[in-house]
Amino acid sequence: MRLVQVLIPEGNRDSVVAALDEQELDYAIFEETGRGEFEAMVQFPVPPTGVEPVLDDLRAAGVSESAYTIVLPTETVVSTRIQALQALYPGDRLSRDELKANAESLAPELSTYFAFIVLSTVIATGGLLLDSSATIIGAMVVAPLMGPAITASAGSVLADRELTTRGITLQVTGLLLAIAVAAALGVLLKGTVIVPPGTDIRTIPQVAERTSPDFLSLFIAFGSGIAGAISVSRGSGSTLVGVAIAVALIPPAATAGLGIAWEYAGVAASASVLVLVNLLAINLSALAIFWLSGYRPELTDQHGTVRASVLRRGAVLVIALVGLSVVLGLVTLAAYQTTTFEQQATAETEQFFDEPELSEYELESVEVDYNTQDLLLGHDPTVTVIAGRPTVESVPPDLADRLDRRLEERSGEDVAVRIGFIIGQESDPIPPTTGTSTSAVATSTPHAEWPLVSVGPDVSGGATKTVGDRFTPQWPFRR
Repeated sequence: MRLVQVLIPEGNRDSVVAALDEQELDYAIFEETGRGEFEAMVQFPVPPTGVEPVLDDLRAAGVSESAYTIVLPTETVVSTRIQALQALYPGDRLSRDELKANAESLAPELSTYFAFIVLSTVIATGGLLLDSSATIIGAMVVAPLMGPAITASAGSVLADRELTTRGITLQVTGLLLAIAVAAALGVLLKGTVIVPPGTDIRTIPQVAERTSPDFLSLFIAFGSGIAGAISVSRGSGSTLVGVAIAVALIPPAATAGLGIAWEYAGVAASASVLVLVNLLAINLSALAIFWLSGYRPELTDQHGTVRASVLRRGAVLVIALVGLSVVLGLVTLAAYQTTTFEQQATAETEQFFDEPELSEYELESVEVDYNTQDLLLGHDPTVTVIAGRPTVESVPPDLADRLDRRLEERSGEDVAVRIGFIIGQESDPIPPTTGTSTSAVATSTPHAEWPLVSVGPDVSGGATKTVGDRFTPQWPFRR
């Protein structure tokens, strides 16, 4: 429920009382002596969805839109008319004036806003480099990005140009600042004892997750924007929803900054695309929710102009999203193809070593080096196989060639295959280990280098060939 207090201008008391009686509201009137242009103050309880239509009726009765008006949330109202009013005004949608007040409160002062942007970016950058999802979530709690996104959309539907401009400006400058802060922090940390020299940020899972944006990212952004608009228009849960919006913006912005610091153009570009997609989707979904919820300017003659403005802005956002969605579509398709190839290559390799003539070999691991960037850039996949053999007998020289041909026939990809062999020894048969064992078993330690047979493109640009090489495996091997 809301408690509304309104000052009645001189000469309009009767019309205001008539409007309240027509709405069957309980009200109390107090004589106003503080300001000469007003003759009384009236207060009345009304459900949240009834604030806007009742105030519209009062303004039609002579109460100016600039008149002293207060809308207060109230816990309990005891009245015989409340039940009928709740049936007349169901739901919990906030009034136009409350929405505007909420939107303004969500756009903080510049010093506060930029301070929280810097702090959240520093925390998010540290979380990315540490591969810590908990730290990144902590950064989202600090980030103040929900306010500007909601403010811009609310200003658009309410014909408040100042509110719209402020929201758009804060979003753009905030994200640019986040990218710059992450880049500066990356430059400072790169090569120090905190981030060891030679660190490839592209191998960090939290970073890699934000350098391959797909259509799921678009769904997350739309969901965040819709949740933000609903929470503000209903007056609940805005803090938690703000975290969801920050999740869609701050981590990819920090990733773009790290890409700049490490001079990885692909990382910076792909993360920037994700930032833009999320930003556009959040604004479009919030704009649509506010408009569909029935928010309009107070002045009727502004409705047509605002409708045209909202349609134009929505069209621009949709066109931009469609253009960027081409990138998302390519990445989504590439991710599907690379994952499919990885699963197929692994299954075919397992079947290859299950053949009777290779029964003495034990497949230890299959590693497929093939990601979305490789596919988009036209790089061929590489399959690395580690197999164990119990004797020192010579390895068939065409084993890698045979597996290569099998994979190419089944997948249609031009594959490079590398097979490494391990010679293991056991003093006694060793049963599978299911827990901590107290018995000591002597086993041989594998040699640091193992014979390697590989087939793949010649680095000099020649034809595919079989070469002899030395392979230094990492131990233990991962299956």
